[in-house]
Amino acid sequence: MLRENLSELMALMIIAREGSFTRAASQMGITQSALSHSIRRLEERLQIRLLSRNNRSVALTEAGEKILQTLAPRLEQLESEMSSVLGKLQGKPSGTIRINAPKQAVLRYLWPKLIVFMREYPDIAIEISADNRFSDIVAERFDLGIRLKESLAKDMIAQPISGPLRMIAVASPKYLKKNGTPCTPKDLADHNCINIRLPTYGGFYAWEFEQDGQEFSTRVSGQCAFDDSDLSIRAAVDGFGIAYTMEEHVEPYLASGELIEILAQWTPPFDGFYLYYPNRRQHSEAFTLLLKALRLDRE
Repeated sequence: MLRENLSELMALMIIAREGSFTRAASQMGITQSALSHSIRRLEERLQIRLLSRNNRSVALTEAGEKILQTLAPRLEQLESEMSSVLGKLQGKPSGTIRINAPKQAVLRYLWPKLIVFMREYPDIAIEISADNRFSDIVAERFDLGIRLKESLAKDMIAQPISGPLRMIAVASPKYLKKNGTPCTPKDLADHNCINIRLPTYGGFYAWEFEQDGQEFSTRVSGQCAFDDSDLSIRAAVDGFGIAYTMEEHVEPYLASGELIEILAQWTPPFDGFYLYYPNRRQHSEAFTLLLKALRLDRE
């Protein structure tokens, strides 16, 4: 039975991954009509509705989700191993690697190395989802992800992709001249602070500080709030309050004097970004080559 349905199940997996018949058909190199007919044939053969469709979106039904939860890891492994075998036979590694990472980590640490890697291996395709959500890379079928070390699940294999980082509080000279400079994190209660809303949980990020080895967090308030750190930095440069962000994101503004760091003694370095992936027994040649290219000691 699996043999009869294998190609259609592979198509179902790609549709679920892409969330679109149009994108899935394009990736598979077939027409949308042919793909739709293939899924309809599979549903009729199994006598189960696998997809819920309307004019704007497509999603797995409960039955489709259960089937893919069981089969998708095996199908993806088969797809990866077939690609690896073909690459070896053809003398050139190939395949697709899907990565989930925060936008800033992609721009600063991942992309510079990917430029070199993709030019060296033109048959390896890289797909990146750049966002700040805490995605489950297994459930969402990513091959690997990038997160801060403190956010990593214990059952993941991880390797550093950056050195230590710092979160710092910054404000414009104009704002500090008008409102004064806070001397301790408690003083932030009397200031206009620029909040960041967390995309995964919807709440505001609590600013984290440390003194004498003791960590603590502070909830702040102010006129502006964003879900993007670049916008919070822009608001700080324009004098709308104090922002809390990665030091590396504001280095040009600190150098130019447009922003000034405050509360420096309360913001020591911490472990930075790590590349992580599930503990699987076998990886494709393309995956292994990418891990080697992204090692921190290559810099």
